[in-house]
Amino acid sequence: MSGDHHGSSAISERVRHVEALLEARGLVDEGEIDRRIDEFLAGGSPANGARITARAWTDPEFRDRLLADANAAIREVGLSMAGGLQEQRLKVVANSAEEHNVVVCTLCSCYPIALLGPSPAWYKSEAYRSRVVRDPRGVLAEFGLDLPPTTRISVWDASAESRYMVVPRRPEGTDGMSEEQLAGLVTRKGLIGTAAV
Repeated sequence: MSGDHHGSSAISERVRHVEALLEARGLVDEGEIDRRIDEFLAGGSPANGARITARAWTDPEFRDRLLADANAAIREVGLSMAGGLQEQRLKVVANSAEEHNVVVCTLCSCYPIALLGPSPAWYKSEAYRSRVVRDPRGVLAEFGLDLPPTTRISVWDASAESRYMVVPRRPEGTDGMSEEQLAGLVTRKGLIGTAAV
């Protein structure tokens, strides 16, 4: 057995112990924690982030509120970052012609599951987590996103307390599209910043 297995086994034992204590003290019903986690994961989808992006593209006032206080703004569309005992802070950043944003969690894989669904394997990989900070332009090129040399790249490092989401630039020629049609153009990679829309 590897050391990693022992570490995860020890953590699993501690988690089970805390769950048993919470149940014994009547703070949660048996199985309640697993049910809440399942409900949270079931509701998490890139479609949520796409819907927020489409609203930001079509409603400048919503966009301003989203960039100023994302947690409050997403409640306007029936979403939240409450996935546990407390709400995680969400910061939304918007791409422009001058600046491109990309999200990473250098320590582990913190990520806004409620808005983007479960994180892709590459987001959790050591290669992405370490390289995107050192060479964001090179990593983005590997994803097929070649930005002009004049475009500034900002890398946002998520944490246990804070999550980030990118509002990609709205594609040209989409003025007549509905919010629903616009949302259909947005991908999870676009919401992380590793692709354009």
